[in-house]
Amino acid sequence: MLTKAEMSLSGNLAPVVLFCYNRPWHLRQTIESLQLNLLASQSELIIYSDGPKLPPDEPFIADIRNYIADLKGFKSVKVIAAEKNNGLAKSVIKGVSDVLEKYEKIIVLEDDMLTTPDFLTFMNEALHIYQERKDIFSVTAYSPPIEVPAAYRHDLYLAPRASSWGWGTWKSRWQHADWDVNDFDSLKKDPGKKQAFTQGGEDLWPMLAKQQLGTIDSWAIRWTYSQFKNSAYGVYPVKSKIKNIGTDGSGTNFTFKTGYYESEMSAGKVLFDPLLQPDADVINAFRRYYQLPFYLKIKNRIKYGI
Repeated sequence: MLTKAEMSLSGNLAPVVLFCYNRPWHLRQTIESLQLNLLASQSELIIYSDGPKLPPDEPFIADIRNYIADLKGFKSVKVIAAEKNNGLAKSVIKGVSDVLEKYEKIIVLEDDMLTTPDFLTFMNEALHIYQERKDIFSVTAYSPPIEVPAAYRHDLYLAPRASSWGWGTWKSRWQHADWDVNDFDSLKKDPGKKQAFTQGGEDLWPMLAKQQLGTIDSWAIRWTYSQFKNSAYGVYPVKSKIKNIGTDGSGTNFTFKTGYYESEMSAGKVLFDPLLQPDADVINAFRRYYQLPFYLKIKNRIKYGI
């Protein structure tokens, strides 16, 4: 049975966009947990299936497309299957942009995200409550395992960083993204601005620099930088409603095993404060979590000059 919040939201739900590539097992876990969501049957699901990069990928992608061809449990299912490999960054930028041509808001998942049964409820409430807050560019159901100060009493917090795990945004915010980072040269020459950018994590500036050098291809760092340029925040829950199962070495971004990002999922009611403000102690804890180890700082300086 739907709660009052779910019933009130059901007429204006954001479409759920899911990006997948060559991991059938991970995708099945992701979709099966999403099907258990109380709002799943009222939500439109749009799946972007990327094409093969190498011949060995082909049977895995065929398995995925057979599976998603007859999915049930959602209001509707639309599949966009690419003939060739576009890569995650290009797929997300184009896919989200295309969907937001038709809709005002969106919920985005990748193929390695487990969700709580109230994930869609949480995301739709957050998108509804904060849609008029011009200082908020994104919402997410994931929280990194930071040390939230004991005195902090809210169920949500603001951070100067956009999450790429179980996130959502609005057309009016996405339109501010500068995917070419046209002001990168001026940023590079401004130590104060670079320091301000890393309030969301010490890793942000090196990632943006590597993006511009062509060493990495990340939509998320460019989206976070667009958020920074507009003095905006991301909304995070204190208790995560997302668990990433892709840090097992199977992904294109995580080719090694790590438990660094793991959070336990927590279903349950979240109290939304429409007037939520940044908390300096929480932001400091958030930044500490993304602190770079000394050896990596040295490597960045020697190898990349950053």
